[in-house]
Amino acid sequence: MATIERLTLETPGTGGDRWAEIVREVTVWAHAEAADLRDVIVLVPFAQLLPLARRAFARSGGWQPRVETTRTLAASLGPAAPPQVGQITFDAVVDALSAAVLLRAQPWGAAWARRDARGFEQAASAMTATAHVLAQGAFAQPDPQRAAYWANARERLTPLAGPGSAERLLARVALEWACLAPAPSTDRLFTSPAPSAWIVVQAGGADALAERLLAASTARGLVIDTDVGADDLAARVDLRRVPVVAVCDDFEHEAQAAAAQVLAHLQHGETPIALIAQDRVLVRRVRALLERQQVALLDETGWKLSTTRAAAQVMTLLGAARTDASTDALLDWFKAGTVWSQPGDGAALAALEATCRRSQIARVEALSRASLDPAPARLWATASAVLAVLTAPKRLALGQWLTRLADALDACGAMKQLQADDAGRQVLAALRLVSGAGAASEIAMGFDAFRDWVDSVLEQAAFMPPAPPDETAQVVITPLQRAMLRPFAAVVLPGADDRHLGAAPMPNALLGDALAGSLGLPTLAQRRDAERLAFAQLLAAPVVTLMRRRADGNDPLAASPLVERLSLALAARGAAMRPWVDPRIERSLAPTPVRMTAPVAPGLLPARLSASACEALRACPYRFFALNMLRLREDDELNRELEKRDYGTWLHAVLFEFHSTREAPSASAVETARLLQLAEARRETDGVAPADFLPFAASFASFAPRYIDWLHERDAAGARWQRGELDLTIAPVELEGTEMRGVIDRIDAVQLDGRPAIQTIDYKTGGVASLKEKVREPLEDTQLAYYTVLMRTQTDLPLSACYLAVDSPKAVDLEIPHPNVEDSAETLLAGLADDLRRLRAGAGLPALGVGRTCEFCAARGVCRRDHWSEA
Repeated sequence: MATIERLTLETPGTGGDRWAEIVREVTVWAHAEAADLRDVIVLVPFAQLLPLARRAFARSGGWQPRVETTRTLAASLGPAAPPQVGQITFDAVVDALSAAVLLRAQPWGAAWARRDARGFEQAASAMTATAHVLAQGAFAQPDPQRAAYWANARERLTPLAGPGSAERLLARVALEWACLAPAPSTDRLFTSPAPSAWIVVQAGGADALAERLLAASTARGLVIDTDVGADDLAARVDLRRVPVVAVCDDFEHEAQAAAAQVLAHLQHGETPIALIAQDRVLVRRVRALLERQQVALLDETGWKLSTTRAAAQVMTLLGAARTDASTDALLDWFKAGTVWSQPGDGAALAALEATCRRSQIARVEALSRASLDPAPARLWATASAVLAVLTAPKRLALGQWLTRLADALDACGAMKQLQADDAGRQVLAALRLVSGAGAASEIAMGFDAFRDWVDSVLEQAAFMPPAPPDETAQVVITPLQRAMLRPFAAVVLPGADDRHLGAAPMPNALLGDALAGSLGLPTLAQRRDAERLAFAQLLAAPVVTLMRRRADGNDPLAASPLVERLSLALAARGAAMRPWVDPRIERSLAPTPVRMTAPVAPGLLPARLSASACEALRACPYRFFALNMLRLREDDELNRELEKRDYGTWLHAVLFEFHSTREAPSASAVETARLLQLAEARRETDGVAPADFLPFAASFASFAPRYIDWLHERDAAGARWQRGELDLTIAPVELEGTEMRGVIDRIDAVQLDGRPAIQTIDYKTGGVASLKEKVREPLEDTQLAYYTVLMRTQTDLPLSACYLAVDSPKAVDLEIPHPNVEDSAETLLAGLADDLRRLRAGAGLPALGVGRTCEFCAARGVCRRDHWSEA
């Protein structure tokens, strides 16, 4: 074994060219050792340093050494051995599948999967992460020493009883799985290369593999340590330009401050600028702000692939292919980028969506039974043929699922779009639709499991945006560990708080910190030291700006421990960090108050009014203007879950059928059973699944006997059902040509003060208390008074009206009458006539609604009431 020399690179002055110093030291050492540079291999810590190092050596002239990382050097010696089925691939998503298969092969694992599917999934992920760590720890050892490493690991991972036994059992399975991992490609580094010397550039701590490589080699070795002074964070700081600290109020303030600081550096010609992605979510916001200013960015971190449009195209396809898919999911898929070959599909899609919303077709399976026009029907037939490709009656291998997914993407035209898009190509590569699933292709799963796998792949993969064309970005977004030894003119580090910088890292879920240390794996202290070393390297930049916010939502944030440590180190030298000066330009804007509007549109008055339109006019004229004069409408939601409105529609139909077929009263039990039978038949006719209707079915089963008891009491009092769902349209003389239309739920013949009378009944699924409140002030109740105006044209008998509270838990509270409803009807008609005359004459329609009127208004926000000036 040759002697390994260690050289400490002195701390440079601010702005010094570190690579020029490294090249100079390498050249001097090689000359002293009589080592030919063309036969020397220089190892750098990470790939971003390769072009910098190679350019620095090229500028020095003469023969060049070979500059590599351990990974690039191993890759240049040949491809890695492909893993066999079940072996570790170091792909977290694929290996999690293999881990689940391994665990299910054990009786206790299969029982766990049946008992707690979510917990089992987390266990498989934890086992995968542990197996990766153990295998990497072994791969850092020379091959002859690995047997001892595995023996030591088995000895320390002895089974436990009691607390922690499940974690230890999973760790044992992970250990044996890791033992079967194929030899890494880096093993060739111990045999194949034969350089005259190894030179390792060390930054951010020692590289265990590089250290062992030098120790095992017979060639001379040199380690150039650039981490000098890391214990004293102030050692790298030019006291004439100490770091700047900005303390912001919240997330958006910090993002704007970071973007402003970057722009200020650009204005002063300080490029390139490192934007450190310590808080990934925050930096994404900063990136968006900088892109608005046309800043050339190189993003080395990217963002989740699942957030891209390309990923949405794949996931919406899989969402529409589910057996219980909603029509919302189908429409999302259509709009996410499908390309059909038939002309006119845009209009067909609009017609299909309108039909689904109008008929409340909430499930895809119901489209096969729906009555569709020719164009929407053709579109649905084409789409269902594509979706059928992903329908399988049984479990399939992952490779088969991927083939079907590729076929479906191709059939709907999305494949070409993905291939022509940067994010699309990365989606195809991440899902192995280009190269295949490899060793995991034989793992069997159902469709839901395959969809979850695709989702997890896209969630864990990162989208890497393309670099600027000239490869000379003004701003480089990079993690802290990748900013070392790079010639940045300025550094902006948002997220310098106790949660994102210097926080204690999480230990391995199955091994813990102490056990990891005994196995030679990275401990919490070592990972904190690596972050500290990277932070110390960053402080050598000419200008450093550290930013944090006081709170993250409702959680308070403190300064990072590393920033506090730097502050103490500077104080020991008689210096202090400078406060940040906001470079943003303050602009004064004259306030433009928003006043209440009162539109005038006599020409838009509708020719026919409904009860809801009349109520809108009385409650808030602007609501009447928006909904009934402008005819603005919200698209109906296609909810798979039934709502009270759906229950009310169903209940109206059930009660109408019950009374229209009821010839005479009979026993309560008989009538209750018939009512429940009709209810079940109506549910089946409407195509509603029993599971979806369960809460309403339970409510109706409780309501039915109470309703029959109430009905028998009315029968005894002489009340008789006359008609139901009566649609009436009248043209009162008082309204001067405007019609009134309404559908009355139920009309009964009753006795009123010993005389025959007519009673209108309106079914309500609301609470009893709200209905009683509604009729407490009779003139405030519009609906029953409106129906009474309609009925007055149909009979000369006295009229009464009531609400029927079908959700009341007591039979005595079912009927809620409107007192003196005929007087209310006369007042309503006179008031309505007066309102219409004023509107025809040009009266305004102000937004006068308050309280619950505004809270549940469909036109909320259109009137801008929430933005009105207090004055």
